[in-house]
Amino acid sequence: MNNDLQQGDERFRGMMPDDALMRASGAALVSGNRLRILRDGRENYPAWEAALASARSTIHLEMYVIHDDRTGRHFRDILVQKASEGVRIRVLYDWFGARSIFVPSLWKPLIAAGGEIRVANPPTLSSLLGWVSRDHRKLLTVDGTIAFVSGLCIGDAWSGTAQNGIQPWRDTGVMIEGPAVAEVERAFFDAWCLAGGSKPEGEPIAVPEQGSVAMRVVATTPETAGLYRLDLMIAAAAQEYLWLTDAYFLGTGAYIQALRAAALDGVDVRLLLPHGSDVQWIANFSRTSYRTLLEAGVRVFEWNGQMIHAKTAVCDGLWARIGSSNLNLSSWLGNWELDVVIENEEVASSVGEMFLEDLENATEVVITSRNKIRPVHNPPRSPRGRVLRSSGQSVLLRAVSAGSALNAAVTGKRKLSRAESSSLLSFALVLMALTLVAVIVPTFFSYALAILFGLAALTLFIRAMRLRNRKDEEDGEEPDQ
Repeated sequence: MNNDLQQGDERFRGMMPDDALMRASGAALVSGNRLRILRDGRENYPAWEAALASARSTIHLEMYVIHDDRTGRHFRDILVQKASEGVRIRVLYDWFGARSIFVPSLWKPLIAAGGEIRVANPPTLSSLLGWVSRDHRKLLTVDGTIAFVSGLCIGDAWSGTAQNGIQPWRDTGVMIEGPAVAEVERAFFDAWCLAGGSKPEGEPIAVPEQGSVAMRVVATTPETAGLYRLDLMIAAAAQEYLWLTDAYFLGTGAYIQALRAAALDGVDVRLLLPHGSDVQWIANFSRTSYRTLLEAGVRVFEWNGQMIHAKTAVCDGLWARIGSSNLNLSSWLGNWELDVVIENEEVASSVGEMFLEDLENATEVVITSRNKIRPVHNPPRSPRGRVLRSSGQSVLLRAVSAGSALNAAVTGKRKLSRAESSSLLSFALVLMALTLVAVIVPTFFSYALAILFGLAALTLFIRAMRLRNRKDEEDGEEPDQ
């Protein structure tokens, strides 16, 4: 590491002590890594393929979405070939992201070749709402020596369809070589074992130092909130700038206030979000928080292209984050996520330059002299026609996260804009529909509630009996001699 980079890292440590970052994120700082930033499917996918081709012992793939399309089958076929060569293949996919509780036909050739497939957190009677938590990670490791962490899933959306004029989604990932690969492997096996897989004996192989990059591998699990605490800390510690790119922004009140406080204190806070989204109503709900951010000086930009799916952050040219976590409750508190947090001036500078390049294809949203919120220039909407399949999110948690406009309307604590009328109208129509159902068919409504309460009771009963049986087993054990 040269002197300038050493001084940059020391400046960051002075701003944010290592033990504080460790306590917030739950992830230790790992030095000696080589890291390469990969932009979009055009850089990520070829790098993945090259690493897969080099595999000699193991391939581990944990992926929220693996579509049964041209791109998905292409990677499946690569895995089948490597399995036939004797490489041990382990694939963990999310049942909600794949829209399938059972192993879909996509994976039958790989199973036949000896590959192992697991499904993350399918619904069960013992966990009534446990299925809401999703395995939203996107990771790939090869031979325990190379790791990829990203926002990209596997599907045509990230490849684009040139013949139909559909551009690939804008996304970001990283390739890691060095000691941090072992941390990615540990995160994979923790999730793999939860899905019923077996963990190899011993620790992941120790990878020698490959470069000068220090990073934390933040493997978020439901309710740990490690990245949420870290994001709040960085928003509070930023001194010069904090630039964020996010696909499904539904910031909590605490996080929005953290961004506002930073901007009011003179920090250059910028948000780059989708204009046309694969889940358009999420983009619409994101806009309900624009006014309060803009009034504090936060600058908001909307992507003009097909879809921006990246989840990145860069602060003061010293710190950067790349991974799977969106800035919403689902990612912060509900899901299994994986992000790399990089404390390196050179990498942070590259992420910052990439952000500024993206702004060249974005439109800034401003408050006009008539107190209205509008883009400086109206950006084109995403092309109509065949829509590439979504990466998906938990519908329930989206709805829980999207109450900003409704809360403002009920409490009167914030002035609403015309752009938020569609959100309030949607809430009103849903409540009216539920009211009509309750009035017109009260019996049906009662049955629905009875089923819900019955399932909740059954869930609690099953858990209670399991705990009771466990206690009986513990009481029956003889004490250690």
